[in-house]
Amino acid sequence: MQFLLEMTTSTRLQWLLWLIVFLMMFFSMLPEDGFKEAALFSSLNVCFYAIIIYGNINWLYPALYLKGRLVAYILAAFFFLAITGLIRAYLLDWMYITWFAPGFRPTTIPILLRYMAGIPLLFSLSFIFRIAIIYFSLKQQAAALVLQNAKTELNLLKSQVQPHFLFNTLNNIYYEAYREAPRTAVLIERLSEIMRYFVDESPKDLVQLSTEISFLENYIALEKIRIRHEITLTFNCKVADGSSIPPMLLMTFVENIFKHGIDKTSMHNVIDITLLQDHQQLLFTTRNSLPEDASGQRPGGSGIDNLRKRLTLLYGDAYTLQTEKTATHFTAFLSVPI
Repeated sequence: MQFLLEMTTSTRLQWLLWLIVFLMMFFSMLPEDGFKEAALFSSLNVCFYAIIIYGNINWLYPALYLKGRLVAYILAAFFFLAITGLIRAYLLDWMYITWFAPGFRPTTIPILLRYMAGIPLLFSLSFIFRIAIIYFSLKQQAAALVLQNAKTELNLLKSQVQPHFLFNTLNNIYYEAYREAPRTAVLIERLSEIMRYFVDESPKDLVQLSTEISFLENYIALEKIRIRHEITLTFNCKVADGSSIPPMLLMTFVENIFKHGIDKTSMHNVIDITLLQDHQQLLFTTRNSLPEDASGQRPGGSGIDNLRKRLTLLYGDAYTLQTEKTATHFTAFLSVPI
């Protein structure tokens, strides 16, 4: 039973078809030939029919016809049918003479031709058999794809439950905090927007440039509360409405500033960020002062290397990424087409 359950629908249908063919032959021969002869001849005939059909659809047809070798296919099919038909005819006639004939009789050409008469028709039916197998296989694949899509949608819905629950909870906390601590409420709102960006926007191929800018502003606002002293930060932005870029493309530069370019004990942290659109080019520049102990560090590290690899996949050679480090400042420049 487990063996049947593990079969594909197409395979089970083929076994069922051959069983029906066997039973039809067996019951048609049973009244005249008896149980033993009917069972033996029906089994051997079904075996030879399967050899002819599967030999064509699994070997001759894909190996020769599908590769455009029509003449070779015709010749191979002719010899295949001739050899298979002769073997079947001799075997069946020998079994009949040996076990079931009332007396000896020689095997003649007319007898062999009678056994071989249905072989060409059976070979023709193999094409219909092949079409049926392909049809049921494609139908099964389509059903499996529909089931997989349904599971994917269900998993997606499940994955969205927790983020939405968290967003609703943050909104409730925001309204509670707004009455007692408005500044804290604003930070909660920014955190909620960042999380919503990760869930809703980051999986997309492109996001609105305005959405990316809002994400950067929220990130900067949350990073600033981790710094003891006030920092001097300017963010100049002049871009056209409606432009789109891949998500998280600008984040690496800004993240590197707060990871490597901030001295939390200093009161003189200076950050300049500029985002401009020049015709069909987006120009993004960051410049930040460096901590006094940053002389041996490499701002950016693997983040810049990973960004460069991603830019190459997205734009090929149609981008510019440059970094410059001095004793006191680190500057990064990015230009991409939009």
